[in-house]
Amino acid sequence: MSSISTITEDIINKRPFIRELITENLVNISALARKILPEIEQITGEKIKEGAVIMALKRLSSESSPNLYVRIKEALSQLGDFLVRMNVNDYTFENSKSLKSNELELFKIVQEDPACFFNVYSGLRETSYIITSNQQEAIERIFKEEHMKSNFKNLASISITLPPIYSEVIGTTYYILKKLAWEGINLIEIMTTGNELALVVHEKDVEQSIKILMDLKRHS
Repeated sequence: MSSISTITEDIINKRPFIRELITENLVNISALARKILPEIEQITGEKIKEGAVIMALKRLSSESSPNLYVRIKEALSQLGDFLVRMNVNDYTFENSKSLKSNELELFKIVQEDPACFFNVYSGLRETSYIITSNQQEAIERIFKEEHMKSNFKNLASISITLPPIYSEVIGTTYYILKKLAWEGINLIEIMTTGNELALVVHEKDVEQSIKILMDLKRHS
């Protein structure tokens, strides 16, 4: 039978971002011990003292960060250029039979405006259009018969060039989003391609968002 320390470490390693919180002393060890105690008892088939689990967790907290975070920091340090686009609006419509044909009409207009920032995300039930505000009249005209579910204005898009290593490391996007959330940044949309991550935020949050992203890149 494995030791309590080994079982505890195996359980925590299945939740790598809890391991991070433990390493940085940002989690209540006693509360965490109570939470995972039933899982440990199920594995061992025995009653386990909470104190033994607490001691195992404290040993983890004194260890250096696991290799995962070394790789995350390496990926973040290689983030490329940041490109900010202001005056962006976000429209979300319920999917319908006519939506795609109307979308084609919008594409034709966008093609005539090389300065236009335009992104489309199609879900199972709705479609979002993120587009520069100068096309507001076109959007409202083309989609006037569609059911608009939400509309956000005065937004900005922050595009980040991603390094090749980025897609190979678990948790890189989570790490960025976590830092933004901790600083109270509300993300309206998150868009990714193979080599780019785009975050849509309120214009008032652009300066703080860029500062957070730059700090992540510099200090990783």
